[in-house]
Amino acid sequence: MGPVEIIQEVYRKLMETIESMQEVYRKLADKMDNIEKKLDDYKNAKALPADWLDIQDACQVLKISKRTLQSYRDNGILPFSQIGGKIYFRSADIEEHLNRHYNKAFNKK
Repeated sequence: MGPVEIIQEVYRKLMETIESMQEVYRKLADKMDNIEKKLDDYKNAKALPADWLDIQDACQVLKISKRTLQSYRDNGILPFSQIGGKIYFRSADIEEHLNRHYNKAFNKK
């Protein structure tokens, strides 16, 4: 194999590598577009203002289970609003509940 054939073979392999990398780039760009679309859909799907939380959000904020949150509702600990089967909590009510149960640090001297 002469120098011209070697250069042609190297060029062919380089072009294959570039085409392969372009395909990987296209797939990656498509996946990023899908992620961006899903994030936009999620952002736009928030029908309620940030001051209203559904059960899942309230559980995450308080770091409690759904059952504990249900107990809070049943015992009147946290007020809520119900529309059909969907239940919402005001973030201000959750913050007020946390403030009511706030304990200041103290020194044991």
